[in-house]
Amino acid sequence: MYLEHFGLREAPFRITPHTEFFFSGANRGATLEALMYAITAGEGMVKVTGEVGSGKTMLCRVLMERLPESVETIYLAVPSLTRDEMLAAIAADLEVESAGANTTKLLRALQERLIEIHSGGRQVVALIDEAHAMPLATLEEIRLLSNLETGKEKLLQIVLFGQPELDQHLALPHMRQLKERITHSFALAPLPAREVRDYVNFRLRAAGYHGPDLFGEEALRLIVEASEGLTRRINIYADKTLLAAFAAGTHTVTSDHARAAISDTQIVVNRRASPRRLAAAFAGVLVAGAVIGFGLAQFLAPPAPNPANAAVIAEAPSPASQPTAAPAPAGTASAPADSPAASGPTNPAVAIPVAAIGSAPSSATPVAPAAAAAGPDDPVSLRLAAGHDLLSDPSPGFAVQLMVTDPKERGYLAGYLADAGKALGADRLYVVPTPGADGTRVGVLYGTFHDRDEAARALAALPAGLTQFKPFVRSLDGVRDEARRATPP
Repeated sequence: MYLEHFGLREAPFRITPHTEFFFSGANRGATLEALMYAITAGEGMVKVTGEVGSGKTMLCRVLMERLPESVETIYLAVPSLTRDEMLAAIAADLEVESAGANTTKLLRALQERLIEIHSGGRQVVALIDEAHAMPLATLEEIRLLSNLETGKEKLLQIVLFGQPELDQHLALPHMRQLKERITHSFALAPLPAREVRDYVNFRLRAAGYHGPDLFGEEALRLIVEASEGLTRRINIYADKTLLAAFAAGTHTVTSDHARAAISDTQIVVNRRASPRRLAAAFAGVLVAGAVIGFGLAQFLAPPAPNPANAAVIAEAPSPASQPTAAPAPAGTASAPADSPAASGPTNPAVAIPVAAIGSAPSSATPVAPAAAAAGPDDPVSLRLAAGHDLLSDPSPGFAVQLMVTDPKERGYLAGYLADAGKALGADRLYVVPTPGADGTRVGVLYGTFHDRDEAARALAALPAGLTQFKPFVRSLDGVRDEARRATPP
Protein backbone atom coordinates (compact mmCIF):
# COMPACT_ATOMS: atom_id res chain seq x y z
CA MET A 1 0.00 0.00 0.00
CA TYR A 2 2.74 2.47 0.94
CA LEU A 3 5.64 0.94 -1.01
CA GLU A 4 5.79 3.46 -3.86
CA HIS A 5 5.25 6.33 -1.43
CA PHE A 6 8.50 5.51 0.41
CA GLY A 7 10.41 4.12 -2.57
CA LEU A 8 10.34 0.51 -1.38
CA ARG A 9 10.68 -2.56 -3.57
CA GLU A 10 8.73 -4.79 -1.17
CA ALA A 11 7.13 -4.68 2.24
CA PRO A 12 9.92 -4.31 4.83
CA PHE A 13 8.08 -5.41 7.97
CA ARG A 14 6.20 -8.58 7.09
CA ILE A 15 5.73 -10.85 10.07
CA THR A 16 6.13 -14.00 7.99
CA PRO A 17 9.78 -15.13 8.02
CA HIS A 18 11.62 -14.16 4.81
CA THR A 19 15.26 -15.07 5.06
CA GLU A 20 16.55 -12.10 3.07
CA PHE A 21 15.46 -9.99 6.04
CA PHE A 22 17.49 -11.95 8.60
CA PHE A 23 19.11 -9.50 11.03
CA SER A 24 22.46 -10.75 12.31
CA GLY A 25 22.73 -8.22 15.13
CA ALA A 26 21.77 -8.78 18.78
CA ASN A 27 23.70 -12.08 18.78
CA ARG A 28 21.50 -13.61 16.06
CA GLY A 29 24.40 -14.03 13.65
CA ALA A 30 26.62 -15.58 16.33
CA THR A 31 23.85 -18.01 17.28
CA LEU A 32 23.42 -19.01 13.65
CA GLU A 33 27.15 -19.73 13.31
CA ALA A 34 27.16 -21.74 16.53
CA LEU A 35 24.20 -23.80 15.34
CA MET A 36 25.91 -24.54 12.03
CA TYR A 37 29.05 -25.65 13.88
CA ALA A 38 27.12 -27.86 16.30
CA ILE A 39 25.28 -29.58 13.44
CA THR A 40 28.23 -30.11 11.11
CA ALA A 41 30.40 -31.30 14.02
CA GLY A 42 27.82 -33.92 14.98
CA GLU A 43 27.28 -32.50 18.46
CA GLY A 44 24.12 -34.37 19.33
CA MET A 45 20.92 -32.55 20.28
CA VAL A 46 20.63 -28.76 20.33
CA LYS A 47 17.98 -26.50 21.86
CA VAL A 48 17.01 -22.92 20.95
CA THR A 49 14.49 -21.07 23.12
CA GLY A 50 12.96 -17.62 22.97
CA GLU A 51 9.77 -15.75 23.70
CA VAL A 52 6.88 -15.51 21.22
CA GLY A 53 7.98 -13.30 18.34
CA SER A 54 11.69 -13.34 19.14
CA GLY A 55 12.70 -14.73 15.74
CA LYS A 56 13.03 -18.49 16.28
CA THR A 57 11.31 -19.50 13.06
CA MET A 58 13.32 -16.96 11.06
CA LEU A 59 16.53 -18.39 12.54
CA CYS A 60 15.39 -21.90 11.68
CA ARG A 61 14.64 -20.97 8.06
CA VAL A 62 17.99 -19.22 7.62
CA LEU A 63 19.75 -22.22 9.14
CA MET A 64 18.09 -24.48 6.58
CA GLU A 65 19.33 -22.27 3.74
CA ARG A 66 22.91 -21.90 4.96
CA LEU A 67 23.77 -25.42 5.99
CA PRO A 68 26.18 -27.05 3.53
CA GLU A 69 24.80 -29.22 0.74
CA SER A 70 26.14 -32.30 2.50
CA VAL A 71 23.48 -31.83 5.21
CA GLU A 72 19.93 -32.98 4.50
CA THR A 73 17.27 -31.14 6.52
CA ILE A 74 13.94 -32.35 7.82
CA TYR A 75 11.66 -29.52 8.97
CA LEU A 76 8.76 -30.29 11.31
CA ALA A 77 6.52 -27.30 12.03
CA VAL A 78 3.39 -29.02 13.39
CA PRO A 79 3.98 -29.49 17.12
CA SER A 80 0.81 -31.45 17.81
CA LEU A 81 1.86 -34.49 15.79
CA THR A 82 1.43 -37.78 17.56
CA ARG A 83 4.45 -40.05 17.94
CA ASP A 84 3.46 -42.16 14.93
CA GLU A 85 2.69 -39.10 12.79
CA MET A 86 6.09 -37.60 13.59
CA LEU A 87 7.88 -40.82 12.65
CA ALA A 88 5.83 -41.05 9.44
CA ALA A 89 6.67 -37.44 8.55
CA ILE A 90 10.40 -38.07 9.03
CA ALA A 91 10.14 -41.30 7.06
CA ALA A 92 8.41 -39.50 4.19
CA ASP A 93 11.17 -36.87 4.04
CA LEU A 94 13.78 -39.64 3.90
CA GLU A 95 11.79 -41.60 1.31
CA VAL A 96 11.25 -44.51 3.68
CA GLU A 97 8.14 -46.63 3.14
CA SER A 98 6.01 -46.41 6.30
CA ALA A 99 2.67 -47.92 5.26
CA GLY A 100 1.65 -50.74 7.57
CA ALA A 101 4.84 -50.59 9.63
CA ASN A 102 4.64 -50.57 13.41
CA THR A 103 6.89 -48.34 15.51
CA THR A 104 9.68 -50.90 15.89
CA LYS A 105 9.83 -51.70 12.18
CA LEU A 106 9.66 -48.01 11.24
CA LEU A 107 12.55 -47.14 13.56
CA ARG A 108 14.59 -49.98 12.08
CA ALA A 109 13.80 -48.79 8.55
CA LEU A 110 14.76 -45.24 9.50
CA GLN A 111 18.05 -46.44 10.94
CA GLU A 112 18.88 -48.39 7.79
CA ARG A 113 18.12 -45.35 5.63
CA LEU A 114 20.20 -43.06 7.85
CA ILE A 115 23.13 -45.49 7.70
CA GLU A 116 22.84 -45.47 3.91
CA ILE A 117 22.92 -41.65 3.85
CA HIS A 118 25.80 -41.55 6.33
CA SER A 119 27.84 -44.02 4.27
CA GLY A 120 27.51 -41.59 1.36
CA GLY A 121 29.23 -38.86 3.38
CA ARG A 122 26.05 -36.93 4.17
CA GLN A 123 24.37 -35.85 7.42
CA VAL A 124 20.72 -35.54 8.37
CA VAL A 125 19.34 -32.94 10.77
CA ALA A 126 15.76 -32.66 11.99
CA LEU A 127 14.68 -29.09 12.80
CA ILE A 128 11.63 -29.17 15.05
CA ASP A 129 9.82 -25.84 15.37
CA GLU A 130 7.50 -24.99 18.30
CA ALA A 131 8.79 -28.00 20.22
CA HIS A 132 7.35 -26.62 23.46
CA ALA A 133 3.84 -27.39 22.15
CA MET A 134 4.59 -31.04 21.44
CA PRO A 135 2.70 -33.69 23.37
CA LEU A 136 5.09 -35.06 25.98
CA ALA A 137 4.85 -38.55 24.48
CA THR A 138 6.03 -37.19 21.12
CA LEU A 139 8.78 -35.21 22.80
CA GLU A 140 9.95 -38.36 24.55
CA GLU A 141 10.08 -40.15 21.20
CA ILE A 142 12.76 -37.67 20.14
CA ARG A 143 15.05 -39.30 22.70
CA LEU A 144 14.64 -42.64 20.92
CA LEU A 145 15.49 -40.99 17.61
CA SER A 146 18.64 -39.55 19.17
CA ASN A 147 19.74 -43.12 19.92
CA LEU A 148 20.12 -43.87 16.21
CA GLU A 149 23.88 -43.86 15.76
CA THR A 150 26.91 -45.69 14.44
CA GLY A 151 29.73 -46.73 16.72
CA LYS A 152 31.19 -43.22 16.61
CA GLU A 153 28.63 -40.73 15.30
CA LYS A 154 24.99 -39.77 15.55
CA LEU A 155 22.95 -40.67 12.50
CA LEU A 156 20.36 -37.96 13.12
CA GLN A 157 21.08 -34.50 14.50
CA ILE A 158 18.10 -32.86 16.23
CA VAL A 159 17.52 -29.15 16.88
CA LEU A 160 14.55 -28.12 19.05
CA PHE A 161 13.13 -24.61 18.67
CA GLY A 162 10.64 -23.55 21.33
CA GLN A 163 9.38 -21.04 23.84
CA PRO A 164 10.65 -21.04 27.45
CA GLU A 165 7.95 -23.58 28.30
CA LEU A 166 10.16 -26.14 26.56
CA ASP A 167 12.63 -25.80 29.44
CA GLN A 168 9.81 -26.46 31.90
CA HIS A 169 8.87 -29.65 30.06
CA LEU A 170 12.47 -30.82 29.98
CA ALA A 171 12.70 -30.21 33.74
CA LEU A 172 10.05 -32.85 34.41
CA PRO A 173 11.49 -35.96 36.11
CA HIS A 174 10.54 -38.36 33.30
CA MET A 175 12.20 -36.03 30.73
CA ARG A 176 15.59 -36.19 32.42
CA GLN A 177 17.07 -38.61 29.88
CA LEU A 178 16.08 -36.35 27.00
CA LYS A 179 17.41 -33.24 28.73
CA GLU A 180 20.78 -34.87 29.35
CA ARG A 181 21.19 -35.53 25.64
CA ILE A 182 21.08 -31.80 24.82
CA THR A 183 24.70 -30.71 24.32
CA HIS A 184 24.14 -27.06 23.33
CA SER A 185 21.45 -24.59 24.42
CA PHE A 186 20.89 -21.12 22.97
CA ALA A 187 18.47 -18.38 24.01
CA LEU A 188 17.16 -15.63 21.73
CA ALA A 189 16.79 -12.54 23.90
CA PRO A 190 14.68 -9.53 22.86
CA LEU A 191 16.57 -6.84 20.96
CA PRO A 192 18.15 -4.27 23.27
CA ALA A 193 17.01 -0.71 22.73
CA ARG A 194 20.25 0.29 20.99
CA GLU A 195 19.76 -2.46 18.38
CA VAL A 196 16.18 -1.60 17.40
CA ARG A 197 17.27 1.35 15.22
CA ASP A 198 19.75 -0.89 13.39
CA TYR A 199 17.09 -3.57 12.96
CA VAL A 200 14.50 -1.16 11.54
CA ASN A 201 16.99 0.49 9.20
CA PHE A 202 18.35 -2.88 8.06
CA ARG A 203 14.91 -4.11 7.02
CA LEU A 204 14.13 -0.85 5.23
CA ARG A 205 17.38 -1.06 3.24
CA ALA A 206 16.78 -4.74 2.48
CA ALA A 207 13.37 -3.74 1.05
CA GLY A 208 14.97 -1.24 -1.32
CA TYR A 209 14.88 2.03 0.63
CA HIS A 210 17.77 4.44 -0.19
CA GLY A 211 16.90 7.68 1.58
CA PRO A 212 17.79 9.10 5.00
CA ASP A 213 16.62 7.32 8.15
CA LEU A 214 12.82 7.39 8.27
CA PHE A 215 12.24 6.80 11.98
CA GLY A 216 13.26 9.51 14.43
CA GLU A 217 14.48 8.96 17.98
CA GLU A 218 11.13 9.55 19.62
CA ALA A 219 9.24 7.26 17.24
CA LEU A 220 11.81 4.51 17.83
CA ARG A 221 11.67 5.01 21.58
CA LEU A 222 7.91 4.44 21.52
CA ILE A 223 8.30 1.31 19.40
CA VAL A 224 11.04 -0.03 21.70
CA GLU A 225 8.86 0.42 24.78
CA ALA A 226 5.74 -1.06 23.23
CA SER A 227 7.47 -4.01 21.56
CA GLU A 228 9.69 -4.96 24.51
CA GLY A 229 12.34 -5.72 21.89
CA LEU A 230 10.42 -8.63 20.29
CA THR A 231 11.01 -8.55 16.57
CA ARG A 232 7.49 -9.57 15.56
CA ARG A 233 6.00 -6.69 17.52
CA ILE A 234 8.60 -4.30 16.14
CA ASN A 235 7.54 -5.35 12.64
CA ILE A 236 3.88 -4.78 13.41
CA TYR A 237 4.42 -1.35 14.96
CA ALA A 238 6.89 -0.18 12.30
CA ASP A 239 4.59 -1.31 9.49
CA LYS A 240 1.60 0.53 10.91
CA THR A 241 3.71 3.60 11.64
CA LEU A 242 4.64 3.79 7.97
CA LEU A 243 1.01 3.23 7.07
CA ALA A 244 0.01 6.14 9.29
CA ALA A 245 2.57 8.44 7.65
CA PHE A 246 1.36 7.32 4.21
CA ALA A 247 -2.27 7.98 5.16
CA ALA A 248 -1.23 11.47 6.28
CA GLY A 249 0.50 12.08 2.94
CA THR A 250 3.92 12.74 4.47
CA HIS A 251 7.37 11.24 4.11
CA THR A 252 8.32 12.28 7.65
CA VAL A 253 7.64 9.56 10.21
CA THR A 254 6.89 11.21 13.55
CA SER A 255 6.17 10.07 17.07
CA ASP A 256 2.50 10.87 16.46
CA HIS A 257 2.40 8.21 13.74
CA ALA A 258 4.13 5.69 16.02
CA ARG A 259 1.80 6.54 18.89
CA ALA A 260 -1.27 6.06 16.69
CA ALA A 261 0.07 2.73 15.40
CA ILE A 262 0.79 1.47 18.91
CA SER A 263 -2.59 2.57 20.18
CA ASP A 264 -4.30 0.77 17.34
CA THR A 265 -2.26 -2.40 17.69
CA GLN A 266 -3.18 -2.72 21.36
CA ILE A 267 -6.72 -3.37 20.15
CA VAL A 268 -5.53 -6.21 17.92
CA VAL A 269 -2.83 -7.81 20.06
CA ASN A 270 -3.86 -7.23 23.64
CA ARG A 271 -7.63 -7.23 23.45
CA ARG A 272 -7.88 -9.73 20.60
CA ALA A 273 -11.04 -8.04 19.41
CA SER A 274 -13.16 -9.48 16.64
CA PRO A 275 -12.73 -8.08 13.14
CA ARG A 276 -16.15 -6.42 13.32
CA ARG A 277 -15.20 -4.69 16.53
CA LEU A 278 -11.89 -3.65 15.02
CA ALA A 279 -13.62 -2.10 12.03
CA ALA A 280 -15.88 -0.14 14.38
CA ALA A 281 -12.88 1.03 16.39
CA PHE A 282 -11.09 2.20 13.26
CA ALA A 283 -14.19 4.04 12.12
CA GLY A 284 -14.25 5.86 15.47
CA VAL A 285 -10.62 6.83 15.08
CA LEU A 286 -11.35 8.19 11.61
CA VAL A 287 -14.30 10.23 12.85
CA ALA A 288 -12.08 11.63 15.61
CA GLY A 289 -9.72 12.89 12.93
CA ALA A 290 -6.72 10.56 13.32
CA VAL A 291 -5.16 10.07 9.91
CA ILE A 292 -4.21 6.45 10.60
CA GLY A 293 -7.85 5.37 10.74
CA PHE A 294 -8.51 5.13 7.05
CA GLY A 295 -5.29 3.31 6.16
CA LEU A 296 -5.58 0.73 8.93
CA ALA A 297 -9.26 0.12 8.32
CA GLN A 298 -8.45 -0.73 4.71
CA PHE A 299 -5.53 -2.93 5.76
CA LEU A 300 -7.18 -4.92 8.53
CA ALA A 301 -10.97 -4.77 8.14
CA PRO A 302 -12.27 -8.12 6.83
CA PRO A 303 -13.72 -8.16 3.32
CA ALA A 304 -17.50 -8.41 3.21
CA PRO A 305 -19.07 -11.06 0.99
CA ASN A 306 -19.70 -8.90 -2.04
CA PRO A 307 -17.95 -8.26 -5.36
CA ALA A 308 -16.35 -5.07 -4.06
CA ASN A 309 -13.93 -7.20 -2.09
CA ALA A 310 -12.22 -8.51 -5.22
CA ALA A 311 -10.07 -5.40 -5.24
CA VAL A 312 -9.19 -5.75 -1.55
CA ILE A 313 -8.04 -9.33 -2.00
CA ALA A 314 -6.22 -8.48 -5.23
CA GLU A 315 -4.27 -5.77 -3.41
CA ALA A 316 -2.90 -8.33 -0.91
CA PRO A 317 -0.04 -9.89 -2.88
CA SER A 318 1.12 -13.44 -2.42
CA PRO A 319 4.37 -13.77 -0.43
CA ALA A 320 7.49 -13.18 -2.47
CA SER A 321 8.75 -16.60 -1.48
CA GLN A 322 5.67 -18.35 -2.95
CA PRO A 323 6.32 -19.12 -6.62
CA THR A 324 3.45 -19.24 -9.07
CA ALA A 325 2.20 -22.79 -9.08
CA ALA A 326 2.87 -24.88 -12.14
CA PRO A 327 0.14 -26.97 -13.82
CA ALA A 328 -0.70 -30.11 -11.89
CA PRO A 329 1.41 -33.06 -13.01
CA ALA A 330 -0.28 -36.00 -14.62
CA GLY A 331 -1.13 -38.90 -12.38
CA THR A 332 -1.89 -36.86 -9.25
CA ALA A 333 -4.19 -38.86 -7.01
CA SER A 334 -7.81 -37.79 -7.14
CA ALA A 335 -9.90 -36.68 -4.20
CA PRO A 336 -13.66 -36.75 -3.71
CA ALA A 337 -15.54 -33.53 -4.21
CA ASP A 338 -16.75 -31.59 -1.20
CA SER A 339 -19.95 -32.96 0.24
CA PRO A 340 -22.60 -30.76 1.84
CA ALA A 341 -22.81 -30.72 5.62
CA ALA A 342 -26.21 -32.37 5.51
CA SER A 343 -24.67 -35.57 4.16
CA GLY A 344 -22.73 -36.27 7.36
CA PRO A 345 -23.17 -35.75 11.09
CA THR A 346 -22.54 -32.26 12.35
CA ASN A 347 -19.84 -32.06 15.00
CA PRO A 348 -19.82 -28.68 16.83
CA ALA A 349 -16.61 -29.72 18.61
CA VAL A 350 -14.68 -29.04 15.44
CA ALA A 351 -16.31 -25.79 14.34
CA ILE A 352 -13.80 -23.48 12.66
CA PRO A 353 -12.58 -20.92 15.27
CA VAL A 354 -11.21 -18.38 12.84
CA ALA A 355 -13.07 -15.12 13.31
CA ALA A 356 -9.74 -13.39 12.73
CA ILE A 357 -9.78 -14.46 9.09
CA GLY A 358 -12.58 -12.06 8.37
CA SER A 359 -15.91 -13.19 7.03
CA ALA A 360 -15.56 -16.66 8.53
CA PRO A 361 -18.11 -17.37 11.29
CA SER A 362 -17.07 -17.33 14.92
CA SER A 363 -16.20 -20.51 16.80
CA ALA A 364 -19.61 -20.55 18.47
CA THR A 365 -21.29 -21.30 15.13
CA PRO A 366 -20.32 -24.21 12.90
CA VAL A 367 -19.40 -23.18 9.39
CA ALA A 368 -22.20 -24.05 7.02
CA PRO A 369 -22.12 -24.53 3.27
CA ALA A 370 -23.90 -21.20 3.08
CA ALA A 371 -20.46 -19.66 3.45
CA ALA A 372 -20.15 -20.25 -0.27
CA ALA A 373 -22.28 -17.15 -0.65
CA ALA A 374 -19.03 -15.25 -0.20
CA GLY A 375 -18.52 -15.79 -3.91
CA PRO A 376 -15.61 -16.86 -6.08
CA ASP A 377 -13.50 -13.89 -4.99
CA ASP A 378 -13.34 -15.12 -1.39
CA PRO A 379 -11.46 -18.43 -1.51
CA VAL A 380 -10.71 -18.34 2.21
CA SER A 381 -14.37 -18.56 3.30
CA LEU A 382 -15.13 -21.21 0.70
CA ARG A 383 -12.27 -23.45 1.78
CA LEU A 384 -13.15 -22.89 5.45
CA ALA A 385 -16.63 -24.24 4.70
CA ALA A 386 -15.07 -27.20 2.91
CA GLY A 387 -12.76 -27.74 5.88
CA HIS A 388 -15.71 -27.78 8.25
CA ASP A 389 -17.47 -30.40 6.12
CA LEU A 390 -14.31 -32.51 6.11
CA LEU A 391 -13.95 -32.34 9.89
CA SER A 392 -17.65 -33.05 10.47
CA ASP A 393 -17.49 -36.28 8.48
CA PRO A 394 -16.07 -39.06 10.73
CA SER A 395 -14.89 -41.16 7.77
CA PRO A 396 -11.27 -42.32 8.03
CA GLY A 397 -8.72 -41.29 5.46
CA PHE A 398 -5.62 -39.22 4.80
CA ALA A 399 -4.69 -35.81 3.43
CA VAL A 400 -1.55 -33.88 2.55
CA GLN A 401 -0.90 -30.90 4.80
CA LEU A 402 0.57 -28.17 2.59
CA MET A 403 1.22 -25.37 5.08
CA VAL A 404 0.20 -23.64 8.34
CA THR A 405 -0.19 -19.89 8.84
CA ASP A 406 -1.61 -17.21 11.12
CA PRO A 407 -5.37 -16.79 10.56
CA LYS A 408 -4.99 -13.00 10.54
CA GLU A 409 -2.82 -13.24 7.40
CA ARG A 410 -5.90 -13.25 5.16
CA GLY A 411 -4.16 -11.81 2.11
CA TYR A 412 -1.32 -14.32 2.46
CA LEU A 413 -3.78 -17.20 2.77
CA ALA A 414 -5.98 -16.03 -0.12
CA GLY A 415 -2.95 -15.72 -2.39
CA TYR A 416 -1.67 -19.15 -1.41
CA LEU A 417 -5.08 -20.78 -1.99
CA ALA A 418 -5.34 -19.11 -5.39
CA ASP A 419 -1.93 -20.41 -6.48
CA ALA A 420 -2.47 -23.88 -5.04
CA GLY A 421 -5.96 -24.04 -6.54
CA LYS A 422 -4.57 -23.46 -10.04
CA ALA A 423 -2.26 -26.45 -9.68
CA LEU A 424 -4.40 -28.86 -7.67
CA GLY A 425 -7.99 -27.71 -8.07
CA ALA A 426 -9.59 -25.34 -5.58
CA ASP A 427 -12.24 -27.88 -4.57
CA ARG A 428 -9.50 -30.22 -3.30
CA LEU A 429 -8.16 -27.71 -0.76
CA TYR A 430 -9.39 -27.46 2.83
CA VAL A 431 -8.66 -24.85 5.49
CA VAL A 432 -8.81 -26.27 9.03
CA PRO A 433 -7.88 -25.01 12.51
CA THR A 434 -4.71 -26.20 14.19
CA PRO A 435 -3.31 -25.34 17.62
CA GLY A 436 -0.38 -22.93 17.76
CA ALA A 437 1.88 -21.62 20.46
CA ASP A 438 0.14 -18.23 20.62
CA GLY A 439 -3.40 -19.14 19.64
CA THR A 440 -5.27 -21.01 16.92
CA ARG A 441 -3.61 -21.17 13.51
CA VAL A 442 -4.97 -22.56 10.25
CA GLY A 443 -3.64 -25.29 8.03
CA VAL A 444 -4.24 -25.97 4.34
CA LEU A 445 -4.94 -29.60 3.45
CA TYR A 446 -4.91 -31.10 -0.03
CA GLY A 447 -7.22 -33.92 -1.05
CA THR A 448 -8.74 -36.82 0.80
CA PHE A 449 -7.26 -40.25 0.16
CA HIS A 450 -8.32 -43.74 1.17
CA ASP A 451 -4.91 -44.85 2.43
CA ARG A 452 -1.48 -43.45 3.27
CA ASP A 453 0.13 -44.86 0.12
CA GLU A 454 -2.32 -43.00 -2.13
CA ALA A 455 -1.69 -39.79 -0.19
CA ALA A 456 2.08 -40.35 -0.41
CA ARG A 457 1.84 -40.64 -4.20
CA ALA A 458 -0.08 -37.35 -4.32
CA LEU A 459 2.57 -35.76 -2.10
CA ALA A 460 5.33 -36.95 -4.44
CA ALA A 461 3.48 -35.48 -7.43
CA LEU A 462 3.12 -31.97 -5.97
CA PRO A 463 4.52 -29.16 -8.15
CA ALA A 464 7.83 -27.76 -6.89
CA GLY A 465 6.18 -24.47 -6.00
CA LEU A 466 4.00 -26.18 -3.38
CA THR A 467 6.76 -28.03 -1.53
CA GLN A 468 8.52 -25.07 0.11
CA PHE A 469 6.73 -25.59 3.44
CA LYS A 470 7.68 -29.28 3.64
CA PRO A 471 4.19 -30.82 3.13
CA PHE A 472 3.54 -34.25 4.59
CA VAL A 473 0.82 -36.89 4.89
CA ARG A 474 -1.61 -36.73 7.80
CA SER A 475 -4.45 -38.95 8.97
CA LEU A 476 -7.84 -37.24 9.02
CA ASP A 477 -8.47 -38.58 12.52
CA GLY A 478 -5.33 -36.78 13.68
CA VAL A 479 -6.48 -33.58 11.99
CA ARG A 480 -9.86 -33.82 13.72
CA ASP A 481 -8.27 -34.36 17.13
CA GLU A 482 -6.01 -31.38 16.53
CA ALA A 483 -8.97 -29.23 15.48
CA ARG A 484 -10.77 -30.04 18.73
CA ARG A 485 -7.72 -28.90 20.71
CA ALA A 486 -7.57 -25.73 18.63
CA THR A 487 -11.22 -24.87 19.13
CA PRO A 488 -11.83 -22.71 22.23
CA PRO A 489 -14.46 -24.03 24.68
